[in-house]
Amino acid sequence: MIRIATAAAHTEAALTVHAPHLVDGFLNHLPHAADTVGRRLRAALVRENLTPQTTGGRTHAFHRVEYPTAGVDDPVDLLTGIDTTGTMTAEIRNAVLNLAVALARYDARIPADADPDTTAIHLERLAVAGHNLHPCGRTRLGWDTADVLAHDLEAGHTAIRFIAVQDHAHLGDDLSTWLNLPQAPPGYRIQPVHAWQHDTVLHRYTDLFTDGTLRRIDGHLDAIPTAALRTLLLPGGTYLKVSLDIQVTSTRRNISVASTRNGPALSHLLHKLVDDDPDGHRLILMTETAGAAVPAGSGRDLSAITRTGLTGRLQPGEHAIPGGALPAYDPATHTTVLAGLVDATGGNPATWLTDYTRLLLPPLLRLATHGIALEAHLQNCLPTFLGGHPHRLALRDFAGLRLHPGRLHQAGHTIDLWPGSVITTDDTEILRAKLGYTALQAHLGELVIRLGETHNLDENHAWRLIRAVVDETYDALGTHPHATADHTWLTAPTVPHKALVRMRLAGTGDIHIPVKNPLHV
Repeated sequence: MIRIATAAAHTEAALTVHAPHLVDGFLNHLPHAADTVGRRLRAALVRENLTPQTTGGRTHAFHRVEYPTAGVDDPVDLLTGIDTTGTMTAEIRNAVLNLAVALARYDARIPADADPDTTAIHLERLAVAGHNLHPCGRTRLGWDTADVLAHDLEAGHTAIRFIAVQDHAHLGDDLSTWLNLPQAPPGYRIQPVHAWQHDTVLHRYTDLFTDGTLRRIDGHLDAIPTAALRTLLLPGGTYLKVSLDIQVTSTRRNISVASTRNGPALSHLLHKLVDDDPDGHRLILMTETAGAAVPAGSGRDLSAITRTGLTGRLQPGEHAIPGGALPAYDPATHTTVLAGLVDATGGNPATWLTDYTRLLLPPLLRLATHGIALEAHLQNCLPTFLGGHPHRLALRDFAGLRLHPGRLHQAGHTIDLWPGSVITTDDTEILRAKLGYTALQAHLGELVIRLGETHNLDENHAWRLIRAVVDETYDALGTHPHATADHTWLTAPTVPHKALVRMRLAGTGDIHIPVKNPLHV
C-alpha cells in the first residue's frame, strides 16, 4: 500500500516543476489535510457501522459522530481490513493531496466589483475541503497535479474549447443560440468542451476525427470553474455544465444524453410548479435552458447544458451565498459565514434557524407531494440574505432529483423525459429518502451543529424548531392525498442515511442504512 508520504513526494516533485511557490505551503498543510480527510472518514465509518464507535467523539443527530482528530497520521490506515480492493484507499489518498494543494492556494479575497455569480464562486472557495460529509470531497481521480493547478476551483480560470459535430451525429439544441460560439462549418454544429476534456476526446475518438464526424475548431472561451468543476461560469453570467471525465467524490463527472434532454424539460415543469407554490416568490430557479450531446462512443463525453445565473435577478442589498460556504470559516469576520449572518440579525440562533427552515423546507416538501424530490444539499442551494435574514432560495442542478410519475400525474402534470431516465422512480421510499437525506441530514444537520458550536444552540431544541416547521407545512396541506404519509415518514423513529463509504466499497449506486431521526419527538 502506498503511504501518503510517498504519494506526497510525487506531488511535491510536480509542484517543483509547475508551481515551485506552492511547495512549502503544500508540505506545511499536508498534516492538516490528512487530519481533515481522516476525521470525515472516521466519522463516516462509525456512522455506517463499519467500525465501532470509540470514545472521544461527539454524537449528533442522525447518528453523526464528530471526532476532534482523525486518530491516525495517515487516514488510509482507517480502511485497513475494510477496503479489500484498495479502491477507496486510492480515493482517500488523492483527496488528501489535492486538499493540501488547495490549502496552499487558498485566497478568500472577493473583488469589490464582483457580480453575484462571481461572488458566489469566490465564497465557494471558503469551503476548501469540499462536501461537508463526504471524505472524498477533494478527490480528482484522472487529473495529475498539473491538471489540478490548471483547472481546479482555486485556479480561478479555465477555458472552453470547441469541436464541430456533423448534424447527423449531434443530438439536442444548437448551443450557439445561447452562447457566443464560433461559426460552424456547413453541415456541422459547434459543441463546447472543457479544455481538459477536449484533449481526452481528441485521443478517445480518433476515428471520428478521421472520418470527418468530428472536426477541431480553433479558439477558446475563458471560463471560471465552480466547486462542481464541470460547471463553469462564462462571460455574461451564463453557466455551462460540460462533461469532465474525472472522478469527484463518488462519481465520474461526464454527462448522460438523458441529462442534456431532461434538464430543459425539468426546468419548464419546475417553473410551473413554483409559480403555483405559496412561497414561489421566494424561490429562484437557476434553470437549464438548453442541452446537447454526441451519442457516439459512451454518449457521455461531449455533453453540455446551459444554465441561467443570478446576475441581474437580485434585489438591492440581497446577497446570495452558496450553501456549502455557510459552515466555512470567513477570514473577514473571524467566524463562520453562518455565524456572521446570525450576528448581523441580532444574534438569536433559534429565530434565525426557524426563519431559514421556513425558507428551505416548505416548498421542497410541497414539491415532493407533487412527485418531485429535489437534491437540496448545501452544494445545490444558494440562499439569499438581507441584513443577515434569510430572504430567498436559489436552486440549481436538477440532475440528481427524483421524480415520481404517479404522483406527478395525480397532480395534473406531465413531462416528456428521455427513455430510461434514471431520475424516475415509482418507489416513494426512494423519493422521500432523496429529499430527507439532502435537505435534513446534509443541509440542516450541518447548520444545527455549527450553530451549536458558535452560538450554543441546543441541538434537541433546534430539531424541535425544525419539526414545528415540518408540522406547519403539512397542516397547511390539509387533506392532500400524500401529506399524511409523507409527514409520518419524515417524523418516523428512523430514516434512511445515504451510506457514502459503503457505496464506494461496493461500487454500486445508492445504499441506505437506518439512523435515528431527531424529528421523532
